[in-house]
Amino acid sequence: MNHTYVAIMAGGVGSRFWPGSREARPKQFLDMLGVGKSLLRLTFERFLPVCPASHIFIVTNAAYKDLILEQIPEILDNQILCEPSRNNTAPCVAWTAFKLAALDPKANFVIAPSDHIVLKETAFLEKIHAALDFSANHDALLTLGIQPSRPDTGYGYIQFGEEADAGVRKVLRFAEKPSLPIAEQYIESGEYLWNAGIFIWRAETILHAYKALAPEIYGILEKGLEVYNTPDEQAFIDAAYPTTPNISVDFAIMENASNVFTIPSEFGWSDLGTWASLHAECPKDENGNALQGNIIALDTHDTLVRIPEGKLAVIKDLKDYIVVDTPDALLIYPKSKEQEVKQVTALVKAKTGELYL
Repeated sequence: MNHTYVAIMAGGVGSRFWPGSREARPKQFLDMLGVGKSLLRLTFERFLPVCPASHIFIVTNAAYKDLILEQIPEILDNQILCEPSRNNTAPCVAWTAFKLAALDPKANFVIAPSDHIVLKETAFLEKIHAALDFSANHDALLTLGIQPSRPDTGYGYIQFGEEADAGVRKVLRFAEKPSLPIAEQYIESGEYLWNAGIFIWRAETILHAYKALAPEIYGILEKGLEVYNTPDEQAFIDAAYPTTPNISVDFAIMENASNVFTIPSEFGWSDLGTWASLHAECPKDENGNALQGNIIALDTHDTLVRIPEGKLAVIKDLKDYIVVDTPDALLIYPKSKEQEVKQVTALVKAKTGELYL
């Protein structure tokens, strides 16, 4: 029996991608790269060489179940974990582990975000298979660490130590998003990796960690042991899940566990978290512009322009800007201040309510 599974986390709103990403249809369901497939679909297809579609589960918000089935018709209802509330990643990882352990006590799984870019898929699969091999034979909590290419202040970092196995390193500590001088020190030391948030472990191992380190989450979800993968599962989750603490798996488990390991990796990875990160990954014209749509750009440089199908845009004298047009909202914003876009959505809500969110 194949004991390998994949869980894809696809419940976020992606507010830094407003007005493209909306509450009703967040970025993971959009064709952000202009390739004719959503980020979720690309992620699903990326994992098909790891395990069959029947072993791929999607963890999402209940509001997105129909979107999941529309974009991934290969999966069944039981493969969609519908969260009734957004309680961060620790509860969703625990629920996934309980569900897979009930399905297969030997389950060994990857849990990964739905909105990342991977340019070198062969190299990615090599690291995933190496991690699964290690976790299958050790009581280990693994995370893929990305070899940093620059002192980026937008990522968390992993400090690694001695080699535990071929290509597998012991994790010494996790570091939060640093200031630029600290990030430069990390890069200079050669001892740090970017934290990609891609985890690999056996269901048994991660549940043991929850029992020891996050007993409140474990205790709440353990009560569903008899109903996981039955018609009564969703009713139990609807009642129990909102009572779990709102905390990330990094804070709840990874930063406190003693059996954490990482595999240094380089596979053209990007955490597609902002419009600027999309600009960095998209094909560009000779002036550094990433143009998605029917666009005439005059004396414009280092700018991202995204225009709906059926519309023409003429842009002149812009430099380092984000221009995102949708049928009902338009964003024109300096790319250097793109981190403010998340706060912009609060202003939009204050002025117009939920209409444009």
